[in-house]
Amino acid sequence: MGIISPVTGERGRDGRPLARRSEAGFGMAETAEGARLAQLESLGDATPYAGQIHALIKFSPLFENFNLAEIGLLSQFMQVYRADPGAEIIREGETGDCMVFLIDGRIEVFKQDRWNAPRLIALVLPGQSFGEMSMIDGEPRFASCVAGESCTIAVLSRDSLARIILEQATLGSKILMELVLMLSQRLRQTSSKLLGYMDREKADQGALPAV
Repeated sequence: MGIISPVTGERGRDGRPLARRSEAGFGMAETAEGARLAQLESLGDATPYAGQIHALIKFSPLFENFNLAEIGLLSQFMQVYRADPGAEIIREGETGDCMVFLIDGRIEVFKQDRWNAPRLIALVLPGQSFGEMSMIDGEPRFASCVAGESCTIAVLSRDSLARIILEQATLGSKILMELVLMLSQRLRQTSSKLLGYMDREKADQGALPAV
């Protein structure tokens, strides 16, 4: 459930007052992750950034097939934040309920090794997104994501995705389809890397020992 502020004074079709979600909590569950985002500088919804986001979609496996009108509509359901260098956006092991689109800056992805030391495993650049899997299944985050420099991010929460599906069915269906395709591609890439690793291990085991 999102954080609800006092009523706005506006009334819906049934005449009842409409509640307004705070910018920091718009569509975000009351979780540790939501609280961390709330500590960032909130820049409101992503509507003013729709053109900038659309210009970056050629770098986005998720949104590369979306036109400007679709990005503009999607932006109404996303919240934008400014993160200072070193700010932790996603923490490994925590329950996740949102995905993040990087508008500008650089995100560093860290994974704890067997000695619980953080290891840099990837960089996220403008136009790329992260956090999609946990947004869908609510499972703990696989890695931590930290702002490597000052960043602007657009956040889509699970609650907001549910609203899109209910209120904008065509757009919601397209997002879900693109999510399935993107995650399927990632799974194939991971499987390919795993097979390559297994082949190398098998070759090493069959090699003659050095004398």
